[in-house]
Amino acid sequence: MSRLRLLPQVGKDYRPLTRGFTLLELLVVLVILGLLAGYVAPKYFSQVGKSEVKTARAQIDALEKALDQYRIDTGRYPNAEQGLAALNARPVDEPRWNGPYLKKSVPNDPWGKPYQYRNPGERGEIDVFSFGRDGQPGGDGDGADIGNWQ
Repeated sequence: MSRLRLLPQVGKDYRPLTRGFTLLELLVVLVILGLLAGYVAPKYFSQVGKSEVKTARAQIDALEKALDQYRIDTGRYPNAEQGLAALNARPVDEPRWNGPYLKKSVPNDPWGKPYQYRNPGERGEIDVFSFGRDGQPGGDGDGADIGNWQ
């Protein structure tokens, strides 16, 4: 009985004094934590999706600015074959290239897939875009395409 303390004698009974929580108290706490997690988790994960879309838009904007600088130096945008790689490595047939136009290599989109580049573009002179979370053309929500036309 090293963990038990005995109360002073009241009559002839001794009652052990124990510390801890009952099973019911633990279950109530777990239910409360479950309810809080059920309320907070969807709000948190919806914010994560929004931040990925914002990151993709910011990266596309930076790529578009680098492409504009490439055009100022060379007189044209890189063709579809050269792609976004022309922002970091001099194309063989481009004597007026004055890059690199990005400090680092061309990033992947927030979902780990490469950005798409079209010249001529379908929605503008050039199109720089990501297929979104699903990696497929079209879609809605997190799976919607994100591009420089938005």
